[in-house]
Amino acid sequence: MRAETAMDLGLTGKTVLITGGSRGIGRAAAETLAAEGCHLVLVARGAGDLEVARAAIIRTANVRVDVVAADLSASAEVGRLAARFPDIDILVNNAGAIPGGDLIEIDEPTWRTAWDLKVFGYINMCRAFYTLMTARGAGVIINVIGTGALSRDPDYICGATGNAALVAFTQSLGSVSVRAGVRVVGINPGPVATERLVTLYRKKAQTLGLDPDSWHDLVKPMPFARAATPQEIAAAVAFLASERSSYTSGSVIAIDAGAAARSA
Repeated sequence: MRAETAMDLGLTGKTVLITGGSRGIGRAAAETLAAEGCHLVLVARGAGDLEVARAAIIRTANVRVDVVAADLSASAEVGRLAARFPDIDILVNNAGAIPGGDLIEIDEPTWRTAWDLKVFGYINMCRAFYTLMTARGAGVIINVIGTGALSRDPDYICGATGNAALVAFTQSLGSVSVRAGVRVVGINPGPVATERLVTLYRKKAQTLGLDPDSWHDLVKPMPFARAATPQEIAAAVAFLASERSSYTSGSVIAIDAGAAARSA
């Protein structure tokens, strides 16, 4: 039997645009893809965080890293990005966090503001870069969405509804994009130990009268007694972006240790 060879993702020299690329999953995806030899365009609202991410990446990887501070809830910003970077090979939509709350708690302005970035931001980015990719006959779009689409938690109704819309959007676009040589896929992460989640659980520990550093104890009921790491999601982004996953389109993969399947 022939020995197995290492898995070469074949991403060297590709250019990847990552929204929400300065922190959390976006930052982890940037680091992972840079290690695979990808050039990066990182987009987020905060210029300072982007520069910190850029400096860290170029210290360890011999790749080009451009950073753009932009609010992607504004469609004009999306248009400017597409005009400046028309040759993007891989687009990773990751920007936007939708607040929790039930139907009464989330008023209309909050709902619209959250969707302008997460839902319409993804759709507008896809529209702009999908058009460019189809003209070239190649490209990959990865939408990082969230398992709120599957759990349909009424206390996360704005996010559950928005994520469900993005799942349907990804599946719909990915079903037809292959005709033009473009793949569109999605990832639904469950709880991920980003700075945002850690801060949330530290506050929860304080509310319970516990040491904030004991937040690890509060996640022990989760599968494997922990949240996912950003790097675990980033590894999936890299694989889905690669030629090793070249027959994948219109699929949305849950990375949540089976939590959504159990709730269903």
